[in-house]
Amino acid sequence: MAGPGDEGSGEDRLIARFFKPLATAPGALALTDDAAFVTPPPGCDLVLTTDMIVGGVHFLPDDPAEMIARKAMRVNLSDLAAKGATPLGFLVSLALPRDIDETWLAGFAAGLKADADAYRCPLYGGDTTRTPGPVTVSVTMAGTLPSGRMVKRAGAKAGDRVYVSGTIGDAALGLVVQQDGTRKLSDTARKHLIDRYRLPQPRNALAEAVRTHASAAMDVSDGLAGDLAKLCRVSGVAARIEAGRVPLSDAARELIASDAALLEAAITGGDDYEIVCTIPADKVSSFEKAAAAAGVAVTAIGEIASGQGLDLRGPDGAPMKLRRASFSHF
Repeated sequence: MAGPGDEGSGEDRLIARFFKPLATAPGALALTDDAAFVTPPPGCDLVLTTDMIVGGVHFLPDDPAEMIARKAMRVNLSDLAAKGATPLGFLVSLALPRDIDETWLAGFAAGLKADADAYRCPLYGGDTTRTPGPVTVSVTMAGTLPSGRMVKRAGAKAGDRVYVSGTIGDAALGLVVQQDGTRKLSDTARKHLIDRYRLPQPRNALAEAVRTHASAAMDVSDGLAGDLAKLCRVSGVAARIEAGRVPLSDAARELIASDAALLEAAITGGDDYEIVCTIPADKVSSFEKAAAAAGVAVTAIGEIASGQGLDLRGPDGAPMKLRRASFSHF
C-alpha cells in the first residue's frame, strides 16, 4: 500500500494510522514495501477475485463508512465461498474525494478490521488516491482450496437439482425501501431489508459443502434469474425454476404482499450475495446435511435440464416474463 512521495507524506501517514494495523500477515511487510508475498499451503491452489463498489451505484452517500468497508469485503468473500475456497488475504484500493475526513477513514478502517478478523483474511496492501468523483473501493482477494477442486460455473448436468442459500431479494427490496419512503412496512421488516442491502452475509461457512457436492456454482450478485442463466449458458444446459420455491424472508414477503410486482424485483434485482449451485441427485441428501451442519439454510428451487435457457415459472405455474433478467452496469 506504499505510495510515491517522501517517507512522511500525507498518504504514508494515512496508511500508517488506518491500515497498517490490519496488515498482520508476515508477507504484508507492515505495508512498508511496494508489494507483498504469500505462499499458499502445500497442495493448494490460489483462487483470485476482485470487485469494485462505487458510491451512488453500490451504496448510498449516507451509508456508514464501516458498512461500506464491510460490503467491499463481503462481496469478494461471497465469490470465494461460491468457488469452495477459504479466504487467505486481500488488497484494497481507495479513491477518495476531498471531503472525506479522518472520522470517515477511522470508520472505514474499523469495518475492514472487523471482517478481516472475523473471516481470518488479513490485509496485504493496496493503494490510495484522490478522485473528483464519488468514493470508490476496490478489493482484490485471494483464497485457497485443494488443487484442482475449484467449483466453476461450468459443470451443471441435466438432472442436477438447483439450490440457493439463505433468502433471495432482501437487498434489492431494501434499496426499493430506501429510495421510496412511501412504502408501508413494519419497522422490523424495513430494518431487515435495509440492513441486508448495506451488509451482505457471505456464505463462507458453506464453502466446503459446495466444494464437495456441487457440479457448478456462483454467487448471486446481479440477480438470481440472470446469474443462474449465466451458469446455464457456460454449462450448456437449461434450468426450470419455480418462483414459488425461491426462499424469501418474512420481511420480503410482507413487502411483496403489498405489491406483487416486487416479486420480480426480488428475483432479478441483485446484491443478494447468496450461492446458487447445482447438486447431482445422488448427492442431494448429503449436501443438505452438510449445509445444516454448517448452519446455512439451503433450498431446492428447480432442476437442470437438457437444452438452453431459463424457464422460470410463477407461483401460478405459468411462465414468468421478466422485464430484465438481472442488474447490469451497461
